[in-house]
Amino acid sequence: MNVFIKPFLSYLRYERGYSAHTVMAYERDLLQFESFVHANAEGAVIDVRLIDADCVRSWMVSLLDKSMAPGSVNRKLSSLKSFFKFLLKQGVLSESPVRLVVGPKQSRPLPFFVKEKEMANLLDGPSFDSDFEGRRDRLLLEMLYQTGLRRSELVGIRYADIDMEAMQLRVNGKRNKQRIIPFAGRLKEMILHYISLKERVISTDDARYLFVRKNGEPLTGAIVYRIVRKRLSGIPMLAKCSPHVLRHSFATSMLNDGAELNAVKELLGHGSLASTSVYTHITFEELKKMYHAHPRAKK
Repeated sequence: MNVFIKPFLSYLRYERGYSAHTVMAYERDLLQFESFVHANAEGAVIDVRLIDADCVRSWMVSLLDKSMAPGSVNRKLSSLKSFFKFLLKQGVLSESPVRLVVGPKQSRPLPFFVKEKEMANLLDGPSFDSDFEGRRDRLLLEMLYQTGLRRSELVGIRYADIDMEAMQLRVNGKRNKQRIIPFAGRLKEMILHYISLKERVISTDDARYLFVRKNGEPLTGAIVYRIVRKRLSGIPMLAKCSPHVLRHSFATSMLNDGAELNAVKELLGHGSLASTSVYTHITFEELKKMYHAHPRAKK
């Protein structure tokens, strides 16, 4: 099986345009499955053509027995399905052993989000310093909240991606898919003020990344996570404090203010409407809470 894994990973990286992080996740899943098959074959060499649906189901059961969440098991099953589909295209297999395998059912939790008033209090409040890092952090949160960017998309923004005149941002999303996101005059002014300060403070910035550290190096995803977690931790009753919470907050606010679901899908860079539709459940839950606050609803 291992002889086919490397060509598959190359196919994902260079033909499908998957990120290195995503390719590594596929590799981990496939090597884990291979290890399971090898262990159950008592060390014998396994021909990939002999793997069947029962073998895959046994692997899934073993993962669930280890208390792995159904969502994680389904993701690993998806990796297997992609791998065997690749082998079909290559003519290695005549049919996929996972074509009839169904993953475990899972209840999809509603995403966490920050309410508009709480976000306004944070962004307009006095918690940000007026130095370089304070201005940077405030712009970082404002941009995540106003555009719905993923963390990986934010750290990749360069000056060339920002069209100040048209007030729009070019974003390289998942699988290197580009999209254009508009932004408002408020964010434009914040970007211009930040860039002006940045160019006075930072002496080395060869790549012209928008968000950098004091030494001119681009911010990493881990640093962005720490910044957002620190800032959001002051919001009461917020169970999760991550950059993705601001992406959820952007989508929820857009839908609450009457945006079309398909328009929000395009802004978020979702591949399917199903990924975006989860936010309609959030707005409905909020609507139910508002209704139950009515005095007649309490009786």
